[in-house]
Amino acid sequence: QVQLGESGGGLVQAGGSLRLSCAASGRTFSDYVMGWFRQAPGKAREFVAAISSGGGNKRYADSVKGRFTISRDNAKKMVTLQMNSLKPEDTAVYYCAGDRTGWTDYRPTNDHDYWGQGTQVTVSS
Repeated sequence: QVQLGESGGGLVQAGGSLRLSCAASGRTFSDYVMGWFRQAPGKAREFVAAISSGGGNKRYADSVKGRFTISRDNAKKMVTLQMNSLKPEDTAVYYCAGDRTGWTDYRPTNDHDYWGQGTQVTVSS
């Protein structure tokens, strides 16, 4: 069993930065591919980034590539999302999620095993 909790959201001006954190409980955090997703009002949830269980592989949505960086610290049971050069269109509730599928078979459309409660990110123009 893994429980996830996001933090670090807030209000920032366009061009600014935020760092989101996702803290996990449970003994098997290091077994999971971890992903970040977001959902804007009136829109479907979309994939943002993912990182393999060991941290050696990463994947990003085209819309955030070059601006966002995902990382993880398995000893601290934490995954972070560093968001730079934020745009108003990045405004959304951001969720972290864990998937026990191996990296080779990982797809953002997988039914992830665990989800956090989300943290709001608002980027003003």
